[in-house]
Amino acid sequence: MEVIFGALLTRSRPILRWLHIASLVWGILTELLPWPCPLTLLENWLEGKAGVQPYQGGFLLHYLDKLVYPDISATVLTGAGVLVCVLNLGLYGRWMWIDQLRSRQ
Repeated sequence: MEVIFGALLTRSRPILRWLHIASLVWGILTELLPWPCPLTLLENWLEGKAGVQPYQGGFLLHYLDKLVYPDISATVLTGAGVLVCVLNLGLYGRWMWIDQLRSRQ
């Protein structure tokens, strides 16, 4: 929910807004590039230390993919995730542009 509505929820909170922007950029990069999530790496390392066979792939694919998205391809899911992030970034950009126009007057 915070990804979809984050721009609206953080609009009047500058610190949260910048944290959300950073997380949106990170989310886009981890979806489009072969970068692993550091939390997944930590989870797999801790599972290995506990003697549990770590899973392969990402957290969402391992735990939720078949339950939440049973008949949707990974490409569609990635595209939808990136689209939501880009729309949020677009809202932030528009608001910053409007704020700059207002400050010039």
